[in-house]
Amino acid sequence: MAGGEAKEIHAVMFPYFAFGHISPFIQLANKLSLHGFRISFLTPPGNVSRIKSSFLVTSTIQIIPIQIPKVQGLPTHLHNTSEMTPAMHELLKEAVDLMQPQIKTLLSELRPQFVFFDFAHHWVPKLCSQLGIKTLSFSVFSAISGAYVTVPARFIGVETEEPTVDDLKKPPCGYPQTSFTSLKAFQAQDLSYVYKSFNGRPAVYHTAVDGFNSCSAIVLKSCNEMEGPYVDFIKTQYQKPVLLTGPLTPDPPSGVLDEKWATWLSQHPPKSVIFCSFGSETFLKDDQLKELATGLELTGLPFILVVNFPGGVEARAELDRVLPKGFMEAIKGRGVVHSGWVQQQLILAHESVGCCICHSGFSSIMEALMNDCQLVLLPLKGDQFLNSKLVAGDMKAGVEVSRREEDGYFSKENIKEAVETLMVDVDKEAGVSIRQNHMKWKDFLLNAEIQDKLISNLVEQLKTML
Repeated sequence: MAGGEAKEIHAVMFPYFAFGHISPFIQLANKLSLHGFRISFLTPPGNVSRIKSSFLVTSTIQIIPIQIPKVQGLPTHLHNTSEMTPAMHELLKEAVDLMQPQIKTLLSELRPQFVFFDFAHHWVPKLCSQLGIKTLSFSVFSAISGAYVTVPARFIGVETEEPTVDDLKKPPCGYPQTSFTSLKAFQAQDLSYVYKSFNGRPAVYHTAVDGFNSCSAIVLKSCNEMEGPYVDFIKTQYQKPVLLTGPLTPDPPSGVLDEKWATWLSQHPPKSVIFCSFGSETFLKDDQLKELATGLELTGLPFILVVNFPGGVEARAELDRVLPKGFMEAIKGRGVVHSGWVQQQLILAHESVGCCICHSGFSSIMEALMNDCQLVLLPLKGDQFLNSKLVAGDMKAGVEVSRREEDGYFSKENIKEAVETLMVDVDKEAGVSIRQNHMKWKDFLLNAEIQDKLISNLVEQLKTML
């Protein structure tokens, strides 16, 4: 911005309609609003009340409801992916493509300087170029996963329309040399979804790469301290500015822990409780839920196991059906099996909690690292596999549960062994080293000066683009 009075910067946030995507956009909106940005946040009406409560009270953020066009087979009352089947997810992407006229009209009225958009909205740069608006493709995924999955080099040496499982077990050509060298067959098989086309629409890979290629700059939810080599690789792949938000650490939780949880946790010694949760949209198969539950029992430690099921399923009936007969009776007083939402940040911050078993969603990892909860990683899909490699391999701040190569099966003994590395064998070298690294990263994430500087740097880079 040349001379004269500093002009207010107006940015539009346009995340995909899944809360794993919406939440990082909210976090970034909050951070930018503290730097004087005016934010317009686009989302369907059904998400507004939940989103509104996440914004800073003092922020200059306006939520603008947008309509999801009708697509046959996509229920009109669903405004995010939380209750959608996999087939509906694909129909939602079709509906998103039909939003282009609506979004163009809206942007013509709003006239922002920037639009932050998500992977499915790859048409935004072309639309915005007609309006003179800068576009920022904001990836809510870790740089390690973006560098592995959504770069042009992924197709070097691939002789078929989409990469095979064997192709995906290996990193793309030119991938940085780090502790991470390959994926197992079951993980590569899961990632193959990214390259598949549904209903004639381009695959996720192609929409993501198209967005990266055509935007003004790429924005990653990362920092050089944690993912430098992967950030550099993405820069070389796209030959354009790659801006970093930092890890967007969650704000301290507000409110007080429910009395039910506070009372139960206070009955156990400091750092003795295992908290195990896989988020609201990651589900375990019956046999794996049984192995996980019995593995927790085998540790002999107190635990909270949070288990969720797809929409429309009666959780209590499912738990009765899946868990071993007499399990609930056997763990009475020592274990709790819960279904539904919990105050995860407040539970992790409780002095009795010493270990967190999670699916390696990046937000869950950050929440555990910011507390004294040792991390046991049990990734189940997509970018979770790569997040786990980053934390257990490069950062050496957690333990990944051992799994079978071909199908990812894990046993109760695998669960027990991973937990014991951090919670029982505390004087052995592996456990000591991981605890030290965890503390190092905790200090980094809780250092407000460092985290604020990451956002300040982003703001300065955005200003130079105007």
